[in-house]
Amino acid sequence: MKYRRIEAKEYARAHMKGIWAASLMPFAADLSIDQMGWRRNLRHWVDDLGIDGVFVSGKQGEFFSMSIEERKRTFEIAVDEVGDRAGTIMSCSDQNMDTVIELAKHAQAVGATSIVVHAPVLHFLHKQDDTLYQYYKAISEQVDIGIAMWSHPDSGYLMSPELCARIADLPNIVAIKYSVPREMYVRLTRLVGDKIQVSTASEEEWFYNIVELGWRLYLCSSPPYLFQTKADRRMREYTDLAFNGEVAKAKVVRDSLTPVREAFRRSRPAEKPPAHSKYWQELMGQAGGRVRAPMLELTEAEKEATRRAFETCGLKLDSQPKSSAA
Repeated sequence: MKYRRIEAKEYARAHMKGIWAASLMPFAADLSIDQMGWRRNLRHWVDDLGIDGVFVSGKQGEFFSMSIEERKRTFEIAVDEVGDRAGTIMSCSDQNMDTVIELAKHAQAVGATSIVVHAPVLHFLHKQDDTLYQYYKAISEQVDIGIAMWSHPDSGYLMSPELCARIADLPNIVAIKYSVPREMYVRLTRLVGDKIQVSTASEEEWFYNIVELGWRLYLCSSPPYLFQTKADRRMREYTDLAFNGEVAKAKVVRDSLTPVREAFRRSRPAEKPPAHSKYWQELMGQAGGRVRAPMLELTEAEKEATRRAFETCGLKLDSQPKSSAA
């Protein structure tokens, strides 16, 4: 740990900023974790794409299909590969509180920058606020590491801005990934000031959130490494331009990614986001690999449609390794 519990908010304000990308976990043909492939991906994202932080073993990483020991191992690999070159935020989300705490303590022990814990499924409650406050308070009291909340519709409800602001007063709550309608995250941004960093996963809204809300943290989804290559770092470029106040230039670069966004979206089967994203990674020369059950693999026809969309999206592939999926 590079900070004490009471210093978590200050440390996060200084270091938890920029583009933090949510990693998919590449599984090999036998469905084991492709550790070498993931190590290559991590180095490429940080060294070639300039990604500031990596979200490890979250929902997109199929954490629900991994054992506790596998999740711990991914934490260790991420810290080992990224080192001091980028931040790491480890997903400790689980319905079992003991598992959340065990993973949180492991993340702290191996030197992670921070952790993220999503709001648990509480579909059997009509009101959740006090339960959720006590939930995050209990986690906060067990570890020193900075904690990011995460509220999204999968839980069966959305945490209100007022509840999030209340939880934000806990000493090592440092951020929130707030997957909610824009009016909700705008309100929370105004409620919390600089106590925590507020972010949402939408790359399409990221530029406007920098310019209109003063955000400095993208936390986080997969576009930072799906919409960029070593030779074509347009998300990095428009982010830095917007951070520096060059708004008009930033918007031009941001808008130039529209064909990439549209090609990605139109080729993605409704029930197969992880498999589609992994195949797109392979087309870019990254390790993609298989998905684990209950996720579904792409059919050959779906792969062909994705390949055609990718080839016409306009991303520059110069200096990229040859794709294993081409």
